[in-house]
Amino acid sequence: MTFLWSEVLWLLLAVPGLVGAYVLLLRRRKKGALRYASLSLVKAGIGPGQRFRRHVPPLLFLLAMIAMLVAIARPTAVITLPSQQRTIILAIDVSLSMRASDVLPSRLAAAQAAAKEFVQEQPSDVRIGIVSFAGTASVVQAPTQNKDDLITAIDRLQLQRHTAIGSGIIVSLATLFPEAGIDLESILFGGNSSREGGRSIPTDRSRKAGEEPFKAVPPGSYSSGAIILLTDGRRTTGPDPVEAAQMAADRGVRVFTVGFGTAEGGTVGFEGWSIYMRFDEETLKAIADITRAEYFYAGSAADLRKVYRELTARFVMEKKDTEITVLFTAIAVVLTAAAGVLSLLWFNRLV
Repeated sequence: MTFLWSEVLWLLLAVPGLVGAYVLLLRRRKKGALRYASLSLVKAGIGPGQRFRRHVPPLLFLLAMIAMLVAIARPTAVITLPSQQRTIILAIDVSLSMRASDVLPSRLAAAQAAAKEFVQEQPSDVRIGIVSFAGTASVVQAPTQNKDDLITAIDRLQLQRHTAIGSGIIVSLATLFPEAGIDLESILFGGNSSREGGRSIPTDRSRKAGEEPFKAVPPGSYSSGAIILLTDGRRTTGPDPVEAAQMAADRGVRVFTVGFGTAEGGTVGFEGWSIYMRFDEETLKAIADITRAEYFYAGSAADLRKVYRELTARFVMEKKDTEITVLFTAIAVVLTAAAGVLSLLWFNRLV
């Protein structure tokens, strides 16, 4: 637990003073009390329970004061709460390398099975969209709560040539923000040359009349949606994935990345050619880091299902640093009320 106004906690040093004042008050009352012929008879009449009970209301009141001082310091704690992320985009690699059988029965079949299980486990109010990417990216299923449509969309994924990881991220962003005016044609097909024969994302797109300039937000601050990107290869075409990740970060969207396939890679045969494929783990880690998300490695079908289950748990219940001032205020109110009620019931007076 941390405190936003920690300097207020110095007021807790007054608590020992309050205890001392209470003890001093009790001693003064003893001195001013009437002298009885036999004090032992009075003590026997009061009993040990009665002697202890007289201190209960003041103790409750003291605890209420402590709780109120803690509340004034504005405490915060990491609390698990229902997640507000209600739109999730599954970006799935459908490049030819997904035909590899190092993950049985094949990488694509295992990815489809895990994605369908993920869809089935989501709450009914979560919208899920499906984006596939190979040489370019496309929306296979717009965000929906209809799980039958999502499973059908996953089943019809088809393998294609090349791997454009950056395109998968950008099309997923455009699916999350359909009204944001993301110029997919310019970004995916009209950019300048970049390293590895790909394209860089253009940054000089002219704004339309009356259109407000884009304002970046803190990475990871968008709480209504996220992207889960799965790939088994490395970028061979399209926009730079790291630049695409920066686009997502500027919009506060987290991109969780999953590197799929065995650590040593796999060989895929196509039209008489044998191609060795291995995913680019460093780039996937960079994407997750830039967007304040997390990278996962899945070396088998069982690993992939485990990753999706972990992501499901994160999206359903999310840990947040939350201010709990109200909790301590409520505790102080309850303790104060209890002290007053008990004092009235037992002694016909307030504390």
